[in-house]
Amino acid sequence: MLTLGLLAGSAGCTSKFLEESPSDQITDANFYKTQNDAIQAVTAAYSELTKEGQYNAALWAMDIGADISTTGGGGGSDGIEYTQIDDYNTPSTNFVCQRLWQGSFIALQRANIVLQKVPLITGMDPAIQKRCLGEAQFIRAKMYFDLVRAFGDVPLYTAPPVGLDQVNIARSPQADVYKVIVSDLTAAIGNLPASYSGADLGRATKWAAQGLLAKVYLTMGDKANAVTQAQAVIDGSGKTMWAKYGDNFVVANENNNAKESLFEVQFTNGRNQYDRNNVGSSMNQFFAPRRGGLVPAGDGYGFNVPEPDFVAGYEPGDTRKAVSVWVPGDVSPNGSIQPKSLPGSPFGFDCKKWFVGMVNTNIWDSPQNVPVLRLAEMYLIVAEGKGATPDGFEALNKVRRRAFGAADYNTPDAVHDLNASNLSMVGVNNFQDAVIRERKYELAFEFDRWFDMKRTKTLISGMTAQSAYLATVGVRRGIPTEKNYVLPIPQSELDANPKLVQNPGY
Repeated sequence: MLTLGLLAGSAGCTSKFLEESPSDQITDANFYKTQNDAIQAVTAAYSELTKEGQYNAALWAMDIGADISTTGGGGGSDGIEYTQIDDYNTPSTNFVCQRLWQGSFIALQRANIVLQKVPLITGMDPAIQKRCLGEAQFIRAKMYFDLVRAFGDVPLYTAPPVGLDQVNIARSPQADVYKVIVSDLTAAIGNLPASYSGADLGRATKWAAQGLLAKVYLTMGDKANAVTQAQAVIDGSGKTMWAKYGDNFVVANENNNAKESLFEVQFTNGRNQYDRNNVGSSMNQFFAPRRGGLVPAGDGYGFNVPEPDFVAGYEPGDTRKAVSVWVPGDVSPNGSIQPKSLPGSPFGFDCKKWFVGMVNTNIWDSPQNVPVLRLAEMYLIVAEGKGATPDGFEALNKVRRRAFGAADYNTPDAVHDLNASNLSMVGVNNFQDAVIRERKYELAFEFDRWFDMKRTKTLISGMTAQSAYLATVGVRRGIPTEKNYVLPIPQSELDANPKLVQNPGY
């Protein structure tokens, strides 16, 4: 069973900030003895972020299953795991559900081991020991946050299980899971440093923990605490938004302490070949258009294709469009032109945000990090929490000003700033919808839209509206029902753990 086997793999490495250790010589008896052991154990928990259970496959579905994108690919059974979610016809054997569940539990159980073992290690630098605990708390919270949002009630492990009676446990109510998440992030804020340098760049900081806590509170509906945490990041982190939106997704800008990113998944290249469970990002290959010369292997695979109504929703002058979407007529670095229609994308759109071009001779191996939390999102959390107040509008407009190329996002923009009397220019009637719309375009293809539609209870209404729009251009789109507010519990986990019960409707 998954949760028994995962406890052995506690010293792998996948980040840019650590060396590898030989895992075949490590046992519970000879490990967790030194400071280096502690650091390696933390790295093992981070490692799942770059694999199929997180940012190298499963989380892609959080846009595909919403109104940002559709599966794309080569048609037929190509990408069936995404098509099932896209069509809201997801079986319990779905690969995305399996990997998200398994990968998240592997990471959080490794974090549990750190939290159990590292306090017992003698002779450690107290600051490093404290940091390791904070990193484990952050990772456990992040994984449980993904799990509870995706599946609802989930088994709650706060220590490494011993024996089947501790492994095979029932699902805990979401409220109990959120209590652990909030507790972990609160503790992590106190344990983690504000910044890193040198080889440690990329580790979770106190600002990462505080930013994630803001997002957790927002998801819980606690807007007051969400604002408190997000504003603390804005005021205290020293972060500023990049002058240009696209600078967030440039490899040379990764892990810049002074700029926008609060936490990034650490990818590197030169190690992978057809492997989404290693250290390179496969998105350069998977999302690039199915036309020649874009990536090392020639054609991309054309997955995660932008929906036509999403593309049409960009306002004129929004610089985020050119960063995020290939549109017909776009010219790639080798001079090839995006056509009006191509396999997997009948309207000629493709996801551009994770395109880095010919990085080396391998494929599925991009070095481009994925920002998990950015300062722009903190402004949007403040906006949503403050509502239609001067502070709420100002937080929202800072993000909009940067999107439209303002030289200084703190300076009012008479053309693009929203106020109580002009919300109709973005096609909404209230401030809340304006903020959620801004999140849709600011965070597009950063794998958050399904979660946003869930928490705002707009999944059914939003997808019904999109289905009606697509019908006018000859495209069929599935419509969700109440059951689709959660994913099915993987059948493999139901088979292994008799105390688990399936979500209603599956």
